[in-house]
Amino acid sequence: LFPLQMQLLDKFPIEGGQKDPKQRIIPFLPGKAILFRRSHVRDVAVKRLKPIDEYCRALVRLPPHISQCDEVFRFFEARPEDLNPPKE
Repeated sequence: LFPLQMQLLDKFPIEGGQKDPKQRIIPFLPGKAILFRRSHVRDVAVKRLKPIDEYCRALVRLPPHISQCDEVFRFFEARPEDLNPPKE
């Protein structure tokens, strides 16, 4: 998610608020959770699902020149490992 965010901010500096923060329409990334023990990896992942979902929903609601740009399409494109995820 972070590489996509950086690409969008570079490609759309006005919409990213680089010149005027009041003009920012690109959503902020949800904060990273702090991980103390390996046993909490799943709990952290579950807690991050909602903020990441909200970020993605906000992203696809942006004007088409952003929401339909190549970077966003590539990010949401299905990959072979998405269709056949590894078994736990």
